Amino acid sequence: MGRKHSNISGLSRFVSVAFNGSDGASSTALEVQARPSVSTPKAENVRRASELEDGHDVRPAKKRKVGLLGPGLERYDATGLVPFYTEPSQVPANLQKYFSQRTRYFSRYASGCLLDEEGWYSVTPERVADQIAERCRCGTVLDAFCGVGGNAIAFARTCERVIALDTSPVRLALARHNAALYGVADRIEFVLADFLSFARTLPPTTQAGPSGRKIDVVFLSPPWGGPSYLTDTPAAAAAESVEDARAPPEYSLASIQPVHGAQLFALARGLTKNIAFFLPRNVRLEEVAALLEDGEAAGDSADAGEDMVEVEEEWMGSKLKALTCYFGGLAAGQEELFDG
Repeated sequence: MGRKHSNISGLSRFVSVAFNGSDGASSTALEVQARPSVSTPKAENVRRASELEDGHDVRPAKKRKVGLLGPGLERYDATGLVPFYTEPSQVPANLQKYFSQRTRYFSRYASGCLLDEEGWYSVTPERVADQIAERCRCGTVLDAFCGVGGNAIAFARTCERVIALDTSPVRLALARHNAALYGVADRIEFVLADFLSFARTLPPTTQAGPSGRKIDVVFLSPPWGGPSYLTDTPAAAAAESVEDARAPPEYSLASIQPVHGAQLFALARGLTKNIAFFLPRNVRLEEVAALLEDGEAAGDSADAGEDMVEVEEEWMGSKLKALTCYFGGLAAGQEELFDG
């Protein structure tokens, strides 16, 4: 399917393997109502008789605990899986600065959005995610590292179908919870899988997802190495002065997890030419440009001499947060490559 020009609310199936058998993935629980104890057999018989009327049990139904998502969404609710912070005093010291920006990450945070520790420092701010999703408007998009769902939720608003991968059942449950809160859970297919295995098992000729539909866009937002990615690099250790240390050292694609960023890109390129690569603001741009050169050297020369990369800066207020690198038909000026 080619580039999509209008919002389509398609219905996507969910992959249940990520949630079957997971303790805490659902907030549904039973609460038995307490009744006063009766000591005499006669009173007990009267109580039992009163609960049966014309042969039907008329005892009060057992109550279900309602989670953060409210009634009707229990199948998605992950309440209790991780803490839901409402006050700064509840938040661990290492997450305080992220909590202060909670509405930047999810504008509906107060309604019950859930994040694990990794999610707090890795989720894409909502406005940035919306911008990327608009650029990636298409039929089917693959979010290769969905985390707690920030980008997947944004993609569900601009794409017909979203395939969201993660290796953590907990983060998938949180992503599904957050997607339900935003009303888009039915448009996202959550898959418990690592991108490396997933990409290698897809048929290379059809480049299709689990249900056989072609993947139009791959979004790569792999782990950068945790909150210390700005300092835990060889360049930071080699800073020769205080001035050098103040500026973020250059970030190498080799620091990306779980494998070198160039390897991730090559796998994604085997699925589609249209890739959005979300990277640290201090990434070495010469390494990003070399991704296309490496592809040509490996024999991917269908669009040699034409394909370029567009680098978009993602700002929040006066702060540069990250870079999004667009390849193939996503790059401005080469839209004709989108369906190529």
